Amino acid sequence: MQVIWDLLHYGWPGYLDAFSPRFINEFARFCSAAARFISSETPGPHWFSVVNEPSFLCWAGGEMGMFPPFAKGRGNEFKKQLIRATIAGIEAVRDVLPDARFLQVDPIVNIVTDPHAPRRVREQAEGYCRAQFDCLNILTGALFPEVGGDPKYLDVIGCNYYVHNQWVLRGRFIERSDPRYKPLYRLLGHVFETYQRPIMIAETGIEDERRPEWLSYVCDEVETAIRLEIPVHGICLYPIMNHAGWADDRHCHNGLWDYCNEDGSREIYTSLADELRLQQARFHRLFFSSSERDRETAGAFV
Repeated sequence: MQVIWDLLHYGWPGYLDAFSPRFINEFARFCSAAARFISSETPGPHWFSVVNEPSFLCWAGGEMGMFPPFAKGRGNEFKKQLIRATIAGIEAVRDVLPDARFLQVDPIVNIVTDPHAPRRVREQAEGYCRAQFDCLNILTGALFPEVGGDPKYLDVIGCNYYVHNQWVLRGRFIERSDPRYKPLYRLLGHVFETYQRPIMIAETGIEDERRPEWLSYVCDEVETAIRLEIPVHGICLYPIMNHAGWADDRHCHNGLWDYCNEDGSREIYTSLADELRLQQARFHRLFFSSSERDRETAGAFV
């Protein structure tokens, strides 16, 4: 199992203004201290996700006022700030660990329209689809170059993908049976074609009895991508344990293990565990039935 250390995941000390220069400086200091501590306690290779899901956080925290810093209408401003923080964090970690690797994580989505929607609506949906890559483009310097982005800051791209990642503009989610649904391998192919970087599925999962079938679907799509020479290097099943709902505290049955019993043990969801074993064996065969040269470059998958 490869640990990837997540350094900013939707929160920071309350005394910091997320839009201030001090936020960048304090975050860089934190990243440096984290790198020193982690390197003193664990052997390499050392992997980091400096700012988790910056695009989603900019929408939730900079546009909708749902997450910290609870702002509205400041999404683009917050994107620039979070990528400044990402760059400062990467530099701080590299000063301590020059060989550190970095995963840049965000959801991949597909936003569609009704078949007979006016052209302006279709163009709006296309614009939202393009905007999902703003943070990557700022990080590489292709967008808002004054932020200081450069291709050297983009290492591995983490794509978070769930059943609700494709929807009609201002409407409902679409299922795989909908002709407007894009297969996951095509979404991954677009990411690789655009950025020419290795990819991993950084989060995927679903609730209740669909858990095994969803994992099977994602693995089917990843194998298709690999056979099309799209370098997908891993799948991270999320979450590994059931948890309470964000908004309503309900018992979410979406993990491999359930809540702790009175004796401290956890019941495993057998159907998902069986599917996980099948998929691990599948990718082992896919990689280790190949040549010795291919084996040396193969990554661990599920």
